[in-house]
Amino acid sequence: MTPQLVMRSIMTIIMIGLAGLILWRLQINGWGSIVWLASAVLMMVIRSPYAARNTENEITERFAVSKERFLLLLVSVGGTLLPVLHLSTGLLLFANYEAPNWLPVVGILFLVPGFWLFWRSHADLGRNWSVTTELREAHTLVSHGVYKHIRHPMYSAIWLIFLAYPFLIQNWIVGAAGIVSFAILYAVRVPIEEAMMRHEFGIEYEEYSSRTGRLWPQLSK
Repeated sequence: MTPQLVMRSIMTIIMIGLAGLILWRLQINGWGSIVWLASAVLMMVIRSPYAARNTENEITERFAVSKERFLLLLVSVGGTLLPVLHLSTGLLLFANYEAPNWLPVVGILFLVPGFWLFWRSHADLGRNWSVTTELREAHTLVSHGVYKHIRHPMYSAIWLIFLAYPFLIQNWIVGAAGIVSFAILYAVRVPIEEAMMRHEFGIEYEEYSSRTGRLWPQLSK
């Protein structure tokens, strides 16, 4: 058994254990915690096949590597680690707030379009997708599907998903952590990505940008 397989097995066991603790604390955390847990699993299920397949692509250029690692770690902590620790242990119980039992329904209204867009973004990007800001061999400018009208639909999807958190987990810190950490990543990373695309595609990307919106379609077009 390779070290990578051992580490993956250990992480799987830990994740199953933490999921079990979250289910065990259902009465304390509320039913929105189960929706949150399902959404975290669904995000991995959607992304994993593309991540595994695209490792075969040859990387030709990387941008802002050290900055990217910090930003991704920040979002992992705010969007996944803190919710898991709180829901499984009650670590941040002091920041809980009372909410009506129906409130998670509002979160689901964010999650449904968010996850459709998250899946569709990966499907339309295909082999052009990567978790970090990098160019791959034979990289193409995708302007079909959901990218026909929006330049960053995957970020639109993640915004919708993180905006659901405060409705699913009634905790001031956990609800805000995902939103704030992703807002920082978005503010720093999008200009880098767009500069990379201008560097690679030049006038073609400028023309594409002029007819699309960053997070939603240009209503005037």
